[in-house]
Amino acid sequence: MTNVNDIISKNLNISITGVSNTIQLLDEGCTIPFISRYRKERTGSLDEVQITDISVMYDKMKELIKRKETVIKTIEEQDKLTPELSKKINECWNANELEDIYLPYKPKRRTRAQIAREKGLEPLSVIIMMQREQNIQKVAERYVRNDVKNIEEALEGAKDIIAETISEDEQTRQTVRKTFKRDAIIVSKVIKNKCDDEQAQKFSDYFDFQEPLKRCSSHRLLAMRRGENEGYLRISIDADEDDCIDNIKRHYIHGYGKCQQLIDEAINDSFKRLIKPSIETEFANSSKELADDEAIKVFAENLRQLLLAAPLGQKRVMGVDPGIRTGCKVVCLDAQGELIYHDVVFAVGDKASSNALSKFSKIANDYKIEAIAVGNGTASRETSDILRKIESIPTYVVSEDGASIYSASKIARDEFPEYDVTVRGAVSIGRRLMDPLAELVKLDPKSIGVGQYQHDVNQTKLKKALDTVIESCVNTVGVNLNTASQHLLTYVSGLGPTIAKNIVDYRKENGAFGSRTQLKKVARLGANAFEQCAGFLRIPDAKNPLDNSAVHPESYKVVEKMAKDNNCNVKDLINNREILKSIKLSNYITDSIGLPTLQDILKELEKPGLDPRDKIETFEFAKDVKSVEDLIIGMELPGIVTNITNFGAFVDVGVHQDGLIHISQMADRYIKDPNEIVKLHQHVNVKVIDVDRKRNRISLSMKR
Repeated sequence: MTNVNDIISKNLNISITGVSNTIQLLDEGCTIPFISRYRKERTGSLDEVQITDISVMYDKMKELIKRKETVIKTIEEQDKLTPELSKKINECWNANELEDIYLPYKPKRRTRAQIAREKGLEPLSVIIMMQREQNIQKVAERYVRNDVKNIEEALEGAKDIIAETISEDEQTRQTVRKTFKRDAIIVSKVIKNKCDDEQAQKFSDYFDFQEPLKRCSSHRLLAMRRGENEGYLRISIDADEDDCIDNIKRHYIHGYGKCQQLIDEAINDSFKRLIKPSIETEFANSSKELADDEAIKVFAENLRQLLLAAPLGQKRVMGVDPGIRTGCKVVCLDAQGELIYHDVVFAVGDKASSNALSKFSKIANDYKIEAIAVGNGTASRETSDILRKIESIPTYVVSEDGASIYSASKIARDEFPEYDVTVRGAVSIGRRLMDPLAELVKLDPKSIGVGQYQHDVNQTKLKKALDTVIESCVNTVGVNLNTASQHLLTYVSGLGPTIAKNIVDYRKENGAFGSRTQLKKVARLGANAFEQCAGFLRIPDAKNPLDNSAVHPESYKVVEKMAKDNNCNVKDLINNREILKSIKLSNYITDSIGLPTLQDILKELEKPGLDPRDKIETFEFAKDVKSVEDLIIGMELPGIVTNITNFGAFVDVGVHQDGLIHISQMADRYIKDPNEIVKLHQHVNVKVIDVDRKRNRISLSMKR
């Protein structure tokens, strides 16, 4: 295991102690949020990103170890495992190099070389490779017997063996791999009989496209691969064939003669038939994997920003799902997000009621509504304009992405079995305003609309990355133990679906939790689960004020000692900067609690349970701009960032079609990452620089 720790440490530039202790904690079942928050002394204060990187790389290393075990076992079964070969395999920590070592021993279908070996032609191939025979044809005569009809057949069989031997040679493959790594070109061509298909046009940029593979961005590669999967494009990866072959020949061919000629022919065959297809597949897979990783990284960051969007908080909210033909679905929610009223109001279109405003106003007044959430779908602009006329109640436009999926989900059916999907959808819109995190965790992240090519990337990797983000966000904010849904509790450190359900069931039977220690009475919530989850669960009205903070129960005694040393109780410490400032942390260092934890405790006592999310702001689109036809080049407009990619950001300017701010248009200076300039749901001012009405594309700029 030392090797693994060393490799991870070197690759990630993290101390060996930090890596070793982190891996030990992960093996003990500790979650990443728990390790980063409460085990800083063990890790050297590594953050969540660093711990996640260690976890990801550790998983890869474990997979490689398993593969090595399979390789060794397979070679052993062939009685071909030597001490040297075993040492070589054990010391190999590169997946491609491991497969190169394994290739000569890998069980394979009956190849041309295998058939030639069965005919007894392997000794002839060895003689040719030695390049000493002046009359190889005469030597070949000795092999004309049984299944070998003539000299030509003998030599062809020997060449097949040579071709396969060369293709399975580690050095040969590394030589070709180096050339591909340096010079590989990805080429995309349209399939001729598909170029006029309407669906093919979305891939028109790649009908005749090529660029160096190492410069091909993630989104372009994934777009091409999608076009290939849908049957419109043909993708290939090529490197300089002559260069590759010449490099191989320099290694194998020495001098001139018939043997050298045969080896030359075998090398040409080996490269075209065996080596190139294999290396091309390898680079196709590795480039796709890199593109997937980049796309998942972008998606994960967008999801993080979305989940940590500003909440309105516990207020009475009217949720409105705008509609024309079927009217606006209206719901009223109490401060805990419970449904207390629902109705339909025809506010827009032919069926629009002349008293729509008064009806909205009456509902708002009857149910003491403090804020209005309007979905951003069809008729959103028109409905928002009406609702904003209600005095003293702010109106917020909320993303509808995923609301319809939630409304038809099992979670929604369990929450509202007696209501139809339209009511559930409006409830989701209202709750998303109150607490985006609590509502969005109920949705499949892929349906939220903040990623690109999310259906094209490795789904196992995507799910793991997104689950990690959700878990991180939930635990960063903390969860109210007495109001959290079963689904939200599932993402709390140390909990899962079963324990989350048991917590909700306990709450129903016994009423609200009065303390964190009461959690130990929940079925199947043992000591380990309590250790992992307790610090992330909040009880606002608890007898012990620390139960509503991020201070872990394992540190309560330290806080009590701080209070005692200052002749006060724990409650007196909270928000008391004067006392907190006077506390000398070095007096409280123990074997298990070091300075990093003590600093976190002090910070938490200053502002216990502080929500790290921003404050929510209202927003209005330009009143006179409601469709793409209203856009004029040079026009300046307010907008909301709806999605961020590596190449720019998409912005909603209120015309039912998001515009793109290309990364080159984000600032008057060079920008490497759009996140340097914008965040998801940020309110921005943009200038229209181009409108392609035919392709429904809007180009925007933030340059001044």
